Amino acid sequence: MTDTPNLLIKNVKPVGDGYDGTVSTDIRVKDGIISEISDNLTQSENEERFDAGGACISSGWMDMHVHFREPGFEHKETIETGCRSAMFGGFTEVACMPNTKPAIHTRDVVEFIKNKSKEQLVEVHPIGCVTKERAGKSIAEMADMRNGGAVAFSDDGDPVYNSQVMRVALEYSSMLGVPIINHEEDLDLSRPGHMHEGAVSTRLGLDGTPSIAEETMIARDILLAGFTGGHVHVAHISTRKAVDLVRQAKAEGINVTTEVCTHHFDLTDEEVERRNFDTNVKMHPPLRTQDDVDAMVEGLVDGTIEVICTDHAPHAIEEKEVEFIYAPNGITGLDTAWSICVKRLLKPGVLTLPQIVEKLAVNPRKILNLEVPEIKVGNKANFTLFNTDEEWVYSINEVRSKSKNSPYIGETLTGRAIAVYNKGRFSKSTLRN
Repeated sequence: MTDTPNLLIKNVKPVGDGYDGTVSTDIRVKDGIISEISDNLTQSENEERFDAGGACISSGWMDMHVHFREPGFEHKETIETGCRSAMFGGFTEVACMPNTKPAIHTRDVVEFIKNKSKEQLVEVHPIGCVTKERAGKSIAEMADMRNGGAVAFSDDGDPVYNSQVMRVALEYSSMLGVPIINHEEDLDLSRPGHMHEGAVSTRLGLDGTPSIAEETMIARDILLAGFTGGHVHVAHISTRKAVDLVRQAKAEGINVTTEVCTHHFDLTDEEVERRNFDTNVKMHPPLRTQDDVDAMVEGLVDGTIEVICTDHAPHAIEEKEVEFIYAPNGITGLDTAWSICVKRLLKPGVLTLPQIVEKLAVNPRKILNLEVPEIKVGNKANFTLFNTDEEWVYSINEVRSKSKNSPYIGETLTGRAIAVYNKGRFSKSTLRN
């Protein structure tokens, strides 16, 4: 990755902003700004040339739900290695969750992350805690963190469990113009669950987490959002009833949005049995049933689910290589997100390219009130180059995260990001940075 303020991209197909990914053109970037979009552009002096070979280009993708672990858990991931994984996966911006040590519950930690990521191509937006130290008892310094650069508030990893605290948080966040992103889990119903509660968990003899543990908390938050007028964003939705609840709330005009992780519209709880208790299919919310997977896809199609994310959650090898019940929840996802979208959404004809890009690039920024980078002359260049048909093996050598806890390692995938551009920098995803 190098500073590349001047770049000519040949033979590329724009997606979004009125383009459908079917027509090739050339795009020139000058001083980090898109200066021309036209056919048959010729290379100028002091300008790098990149032939995209008919690949697609869209606004740079954004993952609004990642865990970069720094500060405090750098043995799992750092801001630098997390950004490396994001670039490889095609993401130019991310929003990082606050379950660090110290937690992102004061302005100084928000500013630490902003400063630490300043030299990265990927823009890192901190999400501040709802409560001090994520303890769930008293509201954190939300306005101060917002002024320092926090784009939302969450205690992710744990829910905001106290209803009065959640009410106050929604009221405060409304004044600040940002959402509360809640980890939707009724702890009394869910623990000590290690996978989805159902036929497979019964057969395997594992304590399960029932769907209702997620759904009851979502129902509470919807009611509180309706009562306060605040904006609640449902993190990593995973059950059919949960999607139904959000769909109904939207119909009633309640300010609720939601996201789905790629693994929740791809894998089911049967993977735990099929993979013989592989801890790389242990996450929270857990993998659910095929009916739930189908509901995620239906929610993406009808717009109930606005955002595709990864919940990128790296863990060190020694933490995952233990008995299933002792392993931490979470998998990495930035490297493989696009390939899963191609597999489950694009190739089956479920969503079009522009529709997928909207959920990867446009809607996350709208929800977080961030500027959406458009492929238009005069705009800052912030884009992702990608294809939809390249077959590649996600080998251990392809992993860009510091951790290796992905269920997709060793699999042949289709479609990949090939390059990203942001902050006047160009990075080819096939090269190690």
